Amino acid sequence: MPEPMPPVGVNNGDEKYLSSLESMNEDEVIALAARGDTEAFSVLYQRYVNRIYNYIYYRTGNPFEAEDLTSRVFHRALNHIQRYDNRGIPFSAWLYRIAHNLVANWHRDSNRHREVPIEDQPRLVHHGEPPEHAVMNHQELERLMKVIRKLPAERQQLLILKFVEGLSNAEIAVIMMRSEGAIKSLYHRTLLALRNEIEKTEE
Repeated sequence: MPEPMPPVGVNNGDEKYLSSLESMNEDEVIALAARGDTEAFSVLYQRYVNRIYNYIYYRTGNPFEAEDLTSRVFHRALNHIQRYDNRGIPFSAWLYRIAHNLVANWHRDSNRHREVPIEDQPRLVHHGEPPEHAVMNHQELERLMKVIRKLPAERQQLLILKFVEGLSNAEIAVIMMRSEGAIKSLYHRTLLALRNEIEKTEE
């Protein structure tokens, strides 16, 4: 997993200040981070680093690349947070979009799809309902992840946001810049495609 981003600059090491930041609503913390308060950005980092890492890991299948790309997501976010506009786009959705773009570039620039032994993979934690009839033992997980990575990128993204991150269709629609109806339709088609791919591996 990624190492914590060390806080630097404003109020470094002030536990009372950190406590006050953690009690603020997210918009207030973002506003402070946008003004250069790196302690405020560190709070945002701690809130979202594991979710972004998990998303990237399941898109790449490589824990080392996932750590590197996660670090790049947050450095990019830190460098551009002054441009973040929260009207209709939650901060988490903004981070997922950055992550999606970096993963897309990683796949495009490097034809590296090296498989990671299942024992080296982090445990898949479901926050929502698991895919139909999928038994999450090691053997089934390994087969399922190989099948998912054969799907088009947007379908991989949808499945990971849905089942790994546990997001709603409405939240996924914001991240993927689609309507909620389009996400529901894509989800239905993706489950059918996933089932077909799994059946092929069983033949």
